[in-house]
Amino acid sequence: MLIVVGGMIGLGKTSVTKILADTLHGEAFFEKVEGNKLLEQFYTATPEESEKNRYPFLLQLHFLSTRFQLIKEACLKNNNVLDRSIYEDLYFCKRNMELGKISQLEMSIYASLVNNMMEEIDGLPKKAPDLMVYLTGSFETVLSRIKKRGRKFELDKSLIDYYKYIWSGYDEWVYNSYDKSDVIIIDMDTMDVVNNEDDKTKLIKLVVDKLNDN
Repeated sequence: MLIVVGGMIGLGKTSVTKILADTLHGEAFFEKVEGNKLLEQFYTATPEESEKNRYPFLLQLHFLSTRFQLIKEACLKNNNVLDRSIYEDLYFCKRNMELGKISQLEMSIYASLVNNMMEEIDGLPKKAPDLMVYLTGSFETVLSRIKKRGRKFELDKSLIDYYKYIWSGYDEWVYNSYDKSDVIIIDMDTMDVVNNEDDKTKLIKLVVDKLNDN
């Protein structure tokens, strides 16, 4: 059994991933953020620096490579939980292309790599997740939680428009385009699974009940 936890930057994927892995006696596989210099450069570079060094494309390639490695590891055991899915990486890449941060040529190269990786995934014990736990929330909640976790490189006011553009299409992508597994929607405007035990218990029950229904 394989679960992916999806959702916008800052909404709590890492915390939910850990909670579910602990509950299911599985292993949590996390997107590496701390110490990721390329991610810092993506957020802090000037437009000119970003254009010259192609930071957005390089970052997406980095996440794609590390995600593929995590998927291969997670598929070999039971009850594992992944922090974000490879399908969401493709969503981020497309949105960055729409913003002009990634070129159409880069997007075509990226899409080709994803397709090749998917062919490899088809040969693994699990070629798709059993469930996506999707964290949704208002843009105000997204900004509040990004500020609360306090990563300096994420806090520049110039990033607000970028965050809003990524956020604005996320729900629609999940509802209308994602078809790899069942989805549970968790409203992070009303739930605090870290600080509220009742909310944590509710999250666990929703996920376990959904898995038992399958």
